[in-house]
Amino acid sequence: MAEEEVAARTEKVIRIQRVFINLLDSYSSGNIGKFLSNCVVGASLEEITEEEEEEDESKSAVLDTSSSRLKEGTFQIVGTLSPGKPEPAFALETYSDISREELLIRLLECDVIIYNITENPKQVEEALWAVSALNEEVNHFEKRKLFILVSTVMTWARSKPLDPDDSDIPFTEEDYRRRKHHPNFLDHINAEKMVLKFGKNIKKFVTYVVAAGLQYGAEGGILHFFFKLAWLGEVPALPVFGDGSNVIPAIHVLDLAGVIQNIIDHVPKVHYLVAVDESVQTLEDLVKQNSIDHLLVNLRMEALFVKENFNIRWVSQSGFAENINGILKEYKQSRRLLPIKICILGPPAVGKSSIAEVLTKYYKLHHIKLKDVISEAIAKLEAIVAPKYAREEEDEGEDEEEEDSVEEAQELLDGIKESMEQNAGRLEDQYVIRFVKEKLRSMPCRNQGYILDGFPKTYDQAKDLFIQDEEEEEEEIKGKVSPFDKLIIPEFVCALDASDEFLKFRVMNLPESVVAGTHYSQDQFLRALSNYRDINTEDETVFNYFDELEIHPLHIDVGKLEDAQNRLAIKQLIKEIGEPRNYGLSEEEKAEEERRVAEERMAREATEEANREHKEAMETAEKIARWEEWNKRLEEVKREETEFLEAQSAPLRNYLMTYVMPTLMQGLNECCKIRPEDPVDFLAEYLFKNNPATQ
Repeated sequence: MAEEEVAARTEKVIRIQRVFINLLDSYSSGNIGKFLSNCVVGASLEEITEEEEEEDESKSAVLDTSSSRLKEGTFQIVGTLSPGKPEPAFALETYSDISREELLIRLLECDVIIYNITENPKQVEEALWAVSALNEEVNHFEKRKLFILVSTVMTWARSKPLDPDDSDIPFTEEDYRRRKHHPNFLDHINAEKMVLKFGKNIKKFVTYVVAAGLQYGAEGGILHFFFKLAWLGEVPALPVFGDGSNVIPAIHVLDLAGVIQNIIDHVPKVHYLVAVDESVQTLEDLVKQNSIDHLLVNLRMEALFVKENFNIRWVSQSGFAENINGILKEYKQSRRLLPIKICILGPPAVGKSSIAEVLTKYYKLHHIKLKDVISEAIAKLEAIVAPKYAREEEDEGEDEEEEDSVEEAQELLDGIKESMEQNAGRLEDQYVIRFVKEKLRSMPCRNQGYILDGFPKTYDQAKDLFIQDEEEEEEEIKGKVSPFDKLIIPEFVCALDASDEFLKFRVMNLPESVVAGTHYSQDQFLRALSNYRDINTEDETVFNYFDELEIHPLHIDVGKLEDAQNRLAIKQLIKEIGEPRNYGLSEEEKAEEERRVAEERMAREATEEANREHKEAMETAEKIARWEEWNKRLEEVKREETEFLEAQSAPLRNYLMTYVMPTLMQGLNECCKIRPEDPVDFLAEYLFKNNPATQ
């Protein structure tokens, strides 16, 4: 009978497939959409077995959406996007910058409409419009539609305790009529009331309000601010607003999505639901393990109906503090905050530190130099031991554990001093390896990563530094794998090298200011170089150790690159390592980068303008020079032509002067004397008669 009832209920909801969610690019709506796109319609109607619960606990809460569209029977997700935002992979359709009329057409195509007003207050007005517009179209509905308003517990923020004498009694869904809103959330509570009003006594249009606790999980939500501060490690302690004792109702964003899935599948008779986890945690609990109003609320709430009636595969039922490790893991995975661990090795003066400094800035890693690590460790030990002498007179109430730690620190400090006295100021490997290992295991190095500069130098040092803990080592040995600590082992090993002649030449050309106080003096450098070559001619070198672990070093011959600044080596390393895996530039760094880019662009444009003007001036000068040269040559040609013509005309001129001109002059004189009527005819006749050639 029970099976038939479940089958009937499943058949009732199987038709609900198309789900609209507003602002799919936001944190909350995006994760809800991603979750529902992987859920089969009606799946929450079946009770979850213990085996399924254990299987869910073993899986990461971060969903894989790569094949969400290929699954049959899952919810089809559509929704709006902020302008310019990319379409999420799980969405079937998305809408951006569309009119209200067109949006209403899209809403009418959907079986479920979810409006999330927890993140963007401007969406409250759109949600009210949507529920009103849908309510007006109820008579044209072919099938039932669900409208779910995801609101916030801030509409309960000023609610008076149920019992003035016992503030620990939690609010439940049944108390929603007594809720008092925070002054900044008046629009939210009005939206809740309006949505509940439209859903009354209408079978084809069912409305729900979900009062969600402070959302966390996945890429962080409102707690992203604290996660980022903790991950960066730039402050000694995370800030706590107020005294931190206020109780904050919270819920994992995927558990909220699970509540919504159950509402769609079950279509419960209760229309106002509270969605919070089972924890009773204070702000201080949240911070130790920005919408400040959410962090100052003080409410004890219990999602009684949700717990008793819904089948939810909880991700964080017991709360934030109890599941902090899993939440941090999914946060890092969602934001791709993966540490980059690099080890740079090579002979002295090859450029390890200078390359490490550039990579440290580029990838925002921690530059681990042996000298600094040892100094820091000794300073910490001295700081632990120092108060001992100040408290010798107050032994009565001294804590035994603190006393043991002081004695242990003193014993270690004495061992270090003795080791340095016996080894001419050098520290034995056991102490060096201990300090470096502690540094590599520190939270900053585990979060961002590190660049280990010039250490380890030998096979044994590498083996001792990266060896696995005893318990874990036994498991590794059983698996026939060389035991090493996966937490601190470098991901990339860079083996720099160059010829001895190149290194000697580089050191000889270093400025005195750089050489002073370093091991680059002639004797020390040659001794260090000789020692490095001796160590790395044996069969078991530090590079062999990494090769055995399948971490093959990247060998770069700095001498052959012929680049004093090591730019080519750095470029090659960045190409091998890949893109940074951190938060990227801060706002200040972005502004600085934009300023630098703008300055470079202006300088480039100024240079291009100057080059253009110079080119134009050169072209003008060349034109003028060519014009002057052309004119000069033209004058020369004219002169030569004139001289040529004069030379060619000399015989003719001589002939005319000898034979023609005398007779012509005589004819002209006779013409002047006689004055004939036709002078031309007279002159012609005269020349014909007195032609010397015929006489």
